[in-house]
Amino acid sequence: MSALLSTAASFAATLMLGRSMVEQVFGNYSFLKKLLAFFRSELTFVVVEYTEVGERNKIYDSVEPYLRAKLGTKTKRVRVSKTNRQKTTSFTLDNYQEVTDTFENFSIKWRYICIEPKDHHFEEKRYYELRFHKKHRDRMSSYLDYVVAQAKEIKDAEKVLRIYSRRTAGTYKYWESTILEHPCTFETLAMDPSEKKKILEDLDMFVQRKEFYKHVGKAWKRGYLLYGPPGTGKSSLIAAMANYLNYNIYDLELTSISNNADLRQSLLSTTNRSILIIEDIDCTLDIQNREKEEEDSDDEVIVLTKGKNQLKQQSVTLSGLLNFIDGLWSSCGDERIIVFTTNYKDKLDPALLRPGRMDMHIHMSYCTVSGFKILAYRYLGIHDHPLYKKIEGMIQATEVTPAQVAGQLQVSNDADVALAELVKFIKEKEEEDEKKKKAKKKKEAEAKKLKRKRLLNLFQRIKEIT
Repeated sequence: MSALLSTAASFAATLMLGRSMVEQVFGNYSFLKKLLAFFRSELTFVVVEYTEVGERNKIYDSVEPYLRAKLGTKTKRVRVSKTNRQKTTSFTLDNYQEVTDTFENFSIKWRYICIEPKDHHFEEKRYYELRFHKKHRDRMSSYLDYVVAQAKEIKDAEKVLRIYSRRTAGTYKYWESTILEHPCTFETLAMDPSEKKKILEDLDMFVQRKEFYKHVGKAWKRGYLLYGPPGTGKSSLIAAMANYLNYNIYDLELTSISNNADLRQSLLSTTNRSILIIEDIDCTLDIQNREKEEEDSDDEVIVLTKGKNQLKQQSVTLSGLLNFIDGLWSSCGDERIIVFTTNYKDKLDPALLRPGRMDMHIHMSYCTVSGFKILAYRYLGIHDHPLYKKIEGMIQATEVTPAQVAGQLQVSNDADVALAELVKFIKEKEEEDEKKKKAKKKKEAEAKKLKRKRLLNLFQRIKEIT
């Protein structure tokens, strides 16, 4: 044992002596490292998550799915996950782990690195290192194109959609994603069949017209406006569009946007073949219909967001929003769909509504007879029932949303019970609506009476003065 300790001590002393000699000869290690790097035969590429302008790196997004099939027994740590929609378990590289790939008879080593932030003001930094012999430098462009192409095939085969939301960490802003597992499709959507057919035909035409958009000199994008009262299925239609096209969704909260530059940045960092949604635009931004309001003011849009004890004013302008959806910046990307939703279409400025910005306006109406039949089949599995005619007549006479109808149909698995509850609900809704109408008429009559009284008082005063 003493001999072993003596040997270890001698070895440590030798290392210290060697270090001292190196420092005396080379001054410090930095020079030695540079000298060794000069003779090193290996080159390293760094594949970052975001480009210099803040746009998401297409190569980075392709590396993860591509390397899944390359993981071997030499990789010591692997992250394992599986969602409800995934058919197979997902294996990905863990932090600081390596995997070796081959392309055209030469080897490439990949390494995943994630650097945790020092404080909460910054987000973690993620990137891949790609190492290879420097004599293959000219062949790396072909290799990376191959990686992107292979990753696209893998993603298309998996058909796992993601929904992204904007996050902020100090001054750093980024898109964070999660698996989109919304089950809604056009088959299950409670909408008039003719309206669904029109939307599907429009989507199919958009996807197939890449050369057409290029020929006419327009950006390959399309805008949709979904308008109607709450509960009419606007979010469900967006999910159905994403599932039909196999497009990821980017959910943009305009209250999280600081200014026009931030708005452009958020667009640049989205990917092609995606749906960008801006929900409740009439509530998020104070964009008034200038023709209707006839206000003599600039186009500044004020966004107020509540902090702990204060309101924060943001300077997003109407012109900035228009340039975002139909200006030069909107051409930075292909095969993109922008969907706006609103409860009150008449509140929006006409400049937003024109073709090229909101190309197709889709009215999400109250529940129709055809919509009710779809919902009844979805929730109860029936195509007909003795109460059908009564319910159809009530739906045509009363304003009820698909969400309200669905809520009543799921109270019981027994069709008799569920439909009876729906009849009761619609009847109560009809009575409630009638009360509201009477109250509104009474209020309007009282307002007119008060206005008439004030005018009479004014005329009386004028008469007394004259």
